[in-house]
Amino acid sequence: MQNVVLIVHLLLALTLIGVVLMQRSEGGGLGIGGGDGSANAGRPPLTAMAKLTWILAIAFIATSLTLTVIAAQQSASSSVLDRLGTPTAPSAPDAPALPLSDSLLPPPASDDTLAPPPAD
Repeated sequence: MQNVVLIVHLLLALTLIGVVLMQRSEGGGLGIGGGDGSANAGRPPLTAMAKLTWILAIAFIATSLTLTVIAAQQSASSSVLDRLGTPTAPSAPDAPALPLSDSLLPPPASDDTLAPPPAD
């Protein structure tokens, strides 16, 4: 079901992009030109392309909401953060072990295990 809705969603997106690109630019997007300043200068009636754009946009939003609902129903009841504490894969045997300390501070100066050998 989710794959069918996803394919319809992608087809709607591509069609919507194509319809928007095929429309004629009216030049009024930034307030540049297109107005004669009269009181009767309202919006022109919607063309067939504009109506098709609205229909495709509403269908695109509907499939977006449908995909969200389907994904919410199929999700696990626990959070991703809840699952972080459980190991999912065994660690490699040759991987160095992490220090057991919870501190992010550097090791004390008395700990010379990682210090380079002194120069003679």
